[in-house]
Amino acid sequence: MALFLTLCVLSVPFVFPTWWMVTTSFKPISQVFAFPPSLWPQDASLQPYRDALTLQPFAQQYWNSLYIAVLVTLGTIVFSSMAGYAFARVRFPGADALFVVVLLGLLVPAEVTIVPLFQLVNRFGLIDTHWPLIVIPMLGAPSVLATFIMRQFFLALPSELEDAGRMDGLSRFAIYRRIAMPLARPAVAAVAIFTFLHSWNLFLEPLVFLSSKEMFTLPQALTQYVDAYGGPIWNVQLAATTMTVVPVLVVFVLAQRQFVQGLAHTGLKG
Repeated sequence: MALFLTLCVLSVPFVFPTWWMVTTSFKPISQVFAFPPSLWPQDASLQPYRDALTLQPFAQQYWNSLYIAVLVTLGTIVFSSMAGYAFARVRFPGADALFVVVLLGLLVPAEVTIVPLFQLVNRFGLIDTHWPLIVIPMLGAPSVLATFIMRQFFLALPSELEDAGRMDGLSRFAIYRRIAMPLARPAVAAVAIFTFLHSWNLFLEPLVFLSSKEMFTLPQALTQYVDAYGGPIWNVQLAATTMTVVPVLVVFVLAQRQFVQGLAHTGLKG
């Protein structure tokens, strides 16, 4: 019982901000900063949610973030799993040195590369399109962590599995596709959650590459709920924010067990 009470107390700093966000999204603007503050809306209303959907093309922006995050997640899983398998199971000259070079991508902040990336994207005429938000994360530095996770998992696979596959006449790619990948579901779940969250929360790159509201993603869209004086409309902004956390919760709930197992196999737990 004491342990349960202790865990309840420790959970307050994590649960309370979410509770405040959801309940405030149902309050009229006059109650947002009322004193003393109320933990439950006195006059609950769905008007902030209606305003979130009408003040700007929020449904389109929601779809933009969703399909970009899904495409980036699927593409990152494919490329990082192939790269991770190659680094873990294919021995070639300079493999370890090349992997160190790849890991250096984790040390490069996005702010350092944003200007040359903008110039490159502008040269190809892809400004105000979603292509930079899809291709760059899949092939650039954000996929480095995914490659590391997949490599660490594939290193732990018994070599006897590959030997059995070769005896059955499987090629290297067939062993990867039919043996390694089905066993890598925990690592794939970890990569999927990390990648989905990164793409879903991306702010700097959309801010640089996108200019029209119809092309905005959700992190950009949330900054647009302002009044005539440029101040945030808090209840509408929190209503929009509440709607944005739903896909993240769904992805985490569906892949929670595999996510924990993937971290354990890659040595990232603790």
